[in-house]
Amino acid sequence: MTRGDPAVGVSMRGRRAPALAARLGRSARRLLRALDLRHGELSLLLVSDGEMRRLNRRWRGRDRPTDVLAFAQAEGPGGAPDGMLGDVVISVDTARRQAAERGETLGREAERLLVHGVLHLLGYDHERSTAEARRMQRRERALARVLGVTAPRR
Repeated sequence: MTRGDPAVGVSMRGRRAPALAARLGRSARRLLRALDLRHGELSLLLVSDGEMRRLNRRWRGRDRPTDVLAFAQAEGPGGAPDGMLGDVVISVDTARRQAAERGETLGREAERLLVHGVLHLLGYDHERSTAEARRMQRRERALARVLGVTAPRR
């Protein structure tokens, strides 16, 4: 990381994937630079399906794992300190299954999920309306190109 690069912290819980963690850290910094968020701060957590299920149940009331969750700092009381975006959580197990279904590598699938999660942190929400889903999908395609991947299909 060089001076002026976005701050990205990557950690793992319940699933060790150090090469994937390093790749996603680099990819997250590229995304934040492309979004002109050079002073942005992002936390990325790689988890197992079991941990993702616990998080999804606790925060969304859905008792199942999902591929990606995003927790925006701006949603909390008082908003976020300047530049603090929030947390993106990716299930390595689910990403691995989805990659196999698409005939894709785990790294590329995880990058797709990273793009999706970062957009949620920025306020995009495909569940809000059809129009918002289309808006988010357009932005996903543009950001996915920054990483050389195709946008996720939702």
